[in-house]
Amino acid sequence: MTDHEHKSTGDVHHELHSHLPPEPGLRVKAMESLLIEKGMLDPETVDAWVETYCEKIGPKCGARIVARAWADADFKERLLENGTQAVQDLDDVGWAVAHLKVIENTAELHNLVVCTLCSCYPHAILGPPPNWYKMAAYRSRAVRDPRGVLDEFGVTLAEDIELLVWDSTSELRYLVLPERPAGTQDWDEARLASIVTRNSMIGTQRELPLDGGSA
Repeated sequence: MTDHEHKSTGDVHHELHSHLPPEPGLRVKAMESLLIEKGMLDPETVDAWVETYCEKIGPKCGARIVARAWADADFKERLLENGTQAVQDLDDVGWAVAHLKVIENTAELHNLVVCTLCSCYPHAILGPPPNWYKMAAYRSRAVRDPRGVLDEFGVTLAEDIELLVWDSTSELRYLVLPERPAGTQDWDEARLASIVTRNSMIGTQRELPLDGGSA
């Protein structure tokens, strides 16, 4: 066998194993499969709970932060200046979020967050990251072709809108502060929070529907 063939085999082996979850994940998957096989667990119920937590329950803390910033100019100023310090004022966050930088979308600017190294993410305020955020395709293309990625999420930016891509790390996490939709001037914080989605706080959504929409 030639050296090229040896390298190809090694590359294939590495590629196959790179898609396997870490050992704890394998153990959880094995237990889940056994419980399903014995009829003790409904996989559709598990999927429903995971989806609910990831897209609805998990991001509620971040949504409250966004709503507070929209409704309270002083809090917004502190949040943009020092996100870590500002969120300590919120009882349900506190020190759970360290090294947080908040970046604001405007009519002339859009922000997109990615973690090119792995999947660093502000879990404490957004819940578990969506699967696509952890995929190599998103992590690489968000840097190389961010407008193309946004197009696939249904976000088409005009050419005159500046686009900034922020790379999360283990030491610094980002939260996008979406633009406040027109027509919400009289809304209270709870109602404002109800329209904030997880994707809008990552930057893969720009327009927020006033009926709440989906993440």
